[in-house]
Amino acid sequence: MLSEPIRVLVTGAAGQIAYSLLYSIGNGSVFGKDQPIVLVLLDITPMMGVLDGVLMELQDCALPLLKDVIATDKEEVAFKDLDVAVLVGSMPRREGMERKDLLKANVKIFKSQGAALDKYAKKSVKVIVVGNPANTNCLTASKSAPSIPKENFSCLTRLDHNRAKSQIALKLGVTADDVKNVIIWGNHSSTQYPDVNHAKVKLHGKEVGVYEALKDDSWLKGDFITTVQQRGAAVIKARKLSSAMSAAKAIADHIRDIWFGTPEGEFVSMGVISDGNSYGIPDDLLYSFPVVIKNKTWKFVEGLPINDFSREKMDITAKELAEEKETAFEFLSSA
Repeated sequence: MLSEPIRVLVTGAAGQIAYSLLYSIGNGSVFGKDQPIVLVLLDITPMMGVLDGVLMELQDCALPLLKDVIATDKEEVAFKDLDVAVLVGSMPRREGMERKDLLKANVKIFKSQGAALDKYAKKSVKVIVVGNPANTNCLTASKSAPSIPKENFSCLTRLDHNRAKSQIALKLGVTADDVKNVIIWGNHSSTQYPDVNHAKVKLHGKEVGVYEALKDDSWLKGDFITTVQQRGAAVIKARKLSSAMSAAKAIADHIRDIWFGTPEGEFVSMGVISDGNSYGIPDDLLYSFPVVIKNKTWKFVEGLPINDFSREKMDITAKELAEEKETAFEFLSSA
């Protein structure tokens, strides 16, 4: 017996991340094989021709779970009665653009989309922000949608999380599945802190700590961290395009975990509102934490011991987020 269809919006739907994402949403690998979907695609007016092509391809996939696909450039159509909103579209950073200009352009977009969520979407909507700067864009959207619980908003740091997992796996010659409980703390930027102090790896049938398994502290505190922090730039340099396949996979992982919960004994990283955390991160920041999820509700992983090395890194990225927030909120009040 199939359930009622859910309405899922993807913004920036004519872009390359969406192109890698839409098929996995439509084929049941995100919301399950018995969950019909009405898929809503939003992009800006100049992209509507391209979006038509995406629409044709989705039709041509002949996916049984796709009950309807709606392509639009109108927020009042796109945000209506949503169960899930995946906000991928944002203003990309152009060459020579200051981060401040980038923030300003995106505040405008995410203020408008937050207001549309507030006005048209279900109050239970789950909102996932991917478009960069993701943490601050997510906070902007949440502030602009006061009637939707702030816990319903999260931003993607799962790509960084997966990158960290795979770097450890490659170094140890195991598969990424054998590595669990890595953490991305903070901002989805080059100040993020990939932390493996609490991570475990399955080696020869038993679980050991990553530090113990690798016996290479200088790599873990040096090149490992910078590799994960700068992986996005490395992909752009090599491919001349930003990460799309891996970003789409991370979005699918992130949403699936919200929908179905995290496995017993495992936690994942996502950017969430920092209120009430026990790690000394100021309230009212959208910061990436380790979380566990059950019944579509996340909780902080509590009680992880934080050493001095980690503390410093966690504070650096919190400081950057506080500064971003301040800049964004100046624009928010005037936007």
